[in-house]
Amino acid sequence: MKPVWVLMCAIGVVGSNSLVLSPIAADVAGAFEGKAASDVMLASAVYGGATAMSALFLAPRADQIGLKRALILALVILVAALFTSAFAPSLEALTLAQGLAGLGAGLALPATYGLAADVSPKGQESATLGKVLTGWTLSLVAGVSFAAVLADMLHWRAVFGLMAAMSAGLIVLIWKMQVPQRPAVQVVSPFKAFRVPGLMPILLAVVAFMSAFYGLYAFLGTHLTTVLGFSTGLAGLGALTYGVGFGVVAPLDRMIDRFGATRAAPVVFGALLLVYLLMAVCAGQGLAIFGVCLLWGAVNHLGLNILVGQLTALSPSQRAAIMGIYSATTYVAMFVGTAAFRPVFETQGFAVASLLSAVCIAPALIGALWALRRAGRAVVSAAE
Repeated sequence: MKPVWVLMCAIGVVGSNSLVLSPIAADVAGAFEGKAASDVMLASAVYGGATAMSALFLAPRADQIGLKRALILALVILVAALFTSAFAPSLEALTLAQGLAGLGAGLALPATYGLAADVSPKGQESATLGKVLTGWTLSLVAGVSFAAVLADMLHWRAVFGLMAAMSAGLIVLIWKMQVPQRPAVQVVSPFKAFRVPGLMPILLAVVAFMSAFYGLYAFLGTHLTTVLGFSTGLAGLGALTYGVGFGVVAPLDRMIDRFGATRAAPVVFGALLLVYLLMAVCAGQGLAIFGVCLLWGAVNHLGLNILVGQLTALSPSQRAAIMGIYSATTYVAMFVGTAAFRPVFETQGFAVASLLSAVCIAPALIGALWALRRAGRAVVSAAE
């Protein structure tokens, strides 16, 4: 199997575990006396917190031991955590197991993104990264949907057992994968990477991008069921169409390689702002919202490609550390975005929350325009 497809599957497995508890929470709660679905989601919160801490403090060590070895180690941790989840005798044990899974995920994601840059042919970095990012589509469309079916047909424990087996299979494939060797680097404080030139403006764009996405996505299902009156099954089309849009646009990633991320960013972030405005217009119009979700997934894919591609190009010697900071920033933005959007959604509704997402994206668009202008001035100065 080609390295890019192996890495895509690695993202798919990690992403599936991060999203899987929500649709099966009621089934999990039913296995433990006196527990509710909301109690089960505490395990998801613990997973997210552990992922952020791992990405910030463990990921820099991947630069020292090598990204391939780091990814194998992360998957070994994930296998142990998923098997423990499958046989957890109590909800407390499941929560601890998900915390362990977060430690593995926080190391796996930066290592995978870094390896995507390492195995990419020169000049095709964005196209390669786009294929790897499609692993999130696998987790959203195939992983989460199949998990719900498997939990109904067999048991929720089978879901974690299957993901553990898939992770074990990936360890074998990654072990055989040929990747370029990079010289080892000395492990320093993870905060040293914050001093890499150009990092902070991109991280600010990441905060804007992720807050806008997670803040609105968190309440999409509730809006579809409680406000528009869709059934739970039909409401799932929101996530499905988003995931399809995220995946089908992957062939356009090569355009980022062709024109460059600096020139593409203003176009993509401008389009994303318009998508959020369109979401506000269509918030009460029934099935039209699913069409906007398709566009949302497509434009978000391109935006994520630009941000991750820019980060991986900043400093190859500190790639894992930088991507660890990115992953930690993503999970912080997810928490802050969801918390900030909740009162807006509850008091003003989904349309106003969509407008708030558009406001969140504005700093990323302004920063992209400023970077394009600065790049243009540099070209003019060089010509003179």
